[in-house]
Amino acid sequence: MTAYIVRLLSLALSFLVISSSALAQTTLLNVSYDVSRELYKEINPAFVRAWQKKSNQAVTINQSHGGSSKQVGAVAAGLEADVVTMNQASDLDFLASKNLIVSDWRKAFPNSAAPYSSVSILLVRKGNPKGIKNWDDLVKPGIQVIVPNPKLTGNGRYTYLAAYGYAYSQNKNEAQAREFVRKLFANVPVLDGGGRGATTTFTQRGIGDVLVTFENEAVLIEEEVGKGQFEVIYPSLTIEAPAPVAIINSVATKRGTTDVAKAYLDFLYSDDGQTIIAKHYLRPINPAIFKKNAAQFPAVKTFTVDSLLGGWSKVMKEHFADGGVYDQISVKK
Repeated sequence: MTAYIVRLLSLALSFLVISSSALAQTTLLNVSYDVSRELYKEINPAFVRAWQKKSNQAVTINQSHGGSSKQVGAVAAGLEADVVTMNQASDLDFLASKNLIVSDWRKAFPNSAAPYSSVSILLVRKGNPKGIKNWDDLVKPGIQVIVPNPKLTGNGRYTYLAAYGYAYSQNKNEAQAREFVRKLFANVPVLDGGGRGATTTFTQRGIGDVLVTFENEAVLIEEEVGKGQFEVIYPSLTIEAPAPVAIINSVATKRGTTDVAKAYLDFLYSDDGQTIIAKHYLRPINPAIFKKNAAQFPAVKTFTVDSLLGGWSKVMKEHFADGGVYDQISVKK
């Protein structure tokens, strides 16, 4: 009888352990930039299914979105993100300076830890009533340009740098490039705190003649607001915006999520992840998948912060630090 009871207790204990394991569920927090919401709404469940199949472990992915500088500031202040998926290298350099991610984060994943990129484009209203074709048109008197705040958002920062780089590429004259962006931002009637806020200002509030945003956001606008109401203009030269990713080591280690966090970011480089990325009009780094979707990515001449402007460290110090060029042109506005 005693042996029988022991067997029953052992079976019951085994059942409880199995049940507890089944109920236990890993969670990840992905802190990301403002206009990546739709991408991760599709990436997350796809990864959850893949991870469940591979590891037989349930995982829930939580998201946080906002202006990129606000987001990394929140992580530095204690928001417990397992991973960050941002749109500019300076955000990750900032986190590395706080010892929240490895200093050589660019080597942790392929392509300098950027699974995709986008480019800055110009979105105008149907018929392009102001005849906007290039960056030069954005500095003309009477043109209203909608762009998020470069001090707070990657989207706004890339807009500033795209315009600055275009002007600087003409004759490598920094003074003339500064004057160019001063004129452009003098035409900005309102600075929103994020890319999605700028989209709302332009599309729903009806403010502005042109919205400067990422290529994928322009496609989303057409899908949500209605086709035929806006037109995409690709300028003669624009900036390429790689979107880097990283694991927040201290958080992942504490929460025991390092393996699943790495698998989550690795998924962005997988064929399935790259296909979803292309579906959302972000430019995948997988050559075969890019080629398969090439029709939706018009050829455009681009530059990067590193190739033309001396790198993110130089740019952040000279242009976006307190008292930098952006602050100076804002005061003159």
